[in-house]
Amino acid sequence: MSEEEKEERPAAAAATGTGAPGGESAAQPEPAAGSAPTREEAAPKEEKKEETAADLLRSDLGELKIRKAKGSKNVTTGVCHVLATFNNTKVSFSDPRGNVISWASAGKCNFRGSRKSTAYAAQVVTQTAGRVAMSHGLKEVSVRLKGPGMGRDSAVRALQALGLVVTEIVDITPVPHNGCRAPKRRRV
Repeated sequence: MSEEEKEERPAAAAATGTGAPGGESAAQPEPAAGSAPTREEAAPKEEKKEETAADLLRSDLGELKIRKAKGSKNVTTGVCHVLATFNNTKVSFSDPRGNVISWASAGKCNFRGSRKSTAYAAQVVTQTAGRVAMSHGLKEVSVRLKGPGMGRDSAVRALQALGLVVTEIVDITPVPHNGCRAPKRRRV
């Protein structure tokens, strides 16, 4: 047989449903009406796997579409500014020149009191601002972290889970070189 005939034969067999050892159309014996189901039939077809935060975020992004409206900014690369203080977390996305595309804060996302400064609040804030920025066409970001708060790491992880490409992470927290006198120490 030539090679062309060998290639045609499996294709024809697949089309007719014969010759496929594990094919769905191959005839399989059906169990009798009164017989007990076998292990394969009794086993559940799908196993439930635990969904990670990245999987949940990707499922939400299915309905996200790029804006083509009059006010949309067609920006593919930008800068994500994260301000994580002890009391709040603020995230803003801008183009490379500094023009703000979108922003969000923990207060805007309905976090109140001490919950505003948590790592979870920073994750939600970053997702909220990031989705709006992605709808304007943002794909790559450079991250600027400022402040000592708990939301620094979780904000970067949320950006990566959204599908944005993080090109660089820079810490721009201001550090005094014996300038102004520091405020007096907190009494807790």
